[in-house]
Amino acid sequence: MKKIATFALAAAALALGAAPSAAHAEQQYGASYAADRAEIEDLMARYLFAIDYFDWDAYVATFAPDGELEFASGTSKGRDAIRAAVTKFSAGIGKFYHTADGKPAKLRHVILQHVIRVEGDHAWGRSLWLEMANHGEGDQPKIGTYGMYEDEFVKLDGHWLIKRRNVLNDFIPNRGTGPDNPVRAMDATADAR
Repeated sequence: MKKIATFALAAAALALGAAPSAAHAEQQYGASYAADRAEIEDLMARYLFAIDYFDWDAYVATFAPDGELEFASGTSKGRDAIRAAVTKFSAGIGKFYHTADGKPAKLRHVILQHVIRVEGDHAWGRSLWLEMANHGEGDQPKIGTYGMYEDEFVKLDGHWLIKRRNVLNDFIPNRGTGPDNPVRAMDATADAR
């Protein structure tokens, strides 16, 4: 009897250990997921190229008309407010990133990896990013900062746009990513909708 009870407990423990929790469950992807994800990834790349090359028309066009951008300088809502915030930020960035002769450094943003969840005309993303600039010794490239984008996307007139982007920066107090897996929070937000 003791062997049967031990076997039953061991089997139950294995079964519980093998069963995925809701947070670890394999995601289900619809038929349009690949196309939606490809367009969202393209949107995110266009956002980065626009900011690195000061193309503010292209930059604000990545946001929904009522889109929202939150970053270290505050929160802006709507394309005009977003343009004003990022151009002001861009004008001052040379104080922090400059070459040896004092000229503004060239900044380049890179997305390392991202998770994108699509539910109909809404999507959510979490992306790790880093920023490089030629402000190292002898104007060599140097990683300046890194963090995470917390994104919400919306599909308007058949195209994906940024509904809300929160730029977290792990070098700024109270703007870091925190200790928990950000994908769990993203999934909880999507599930709550």
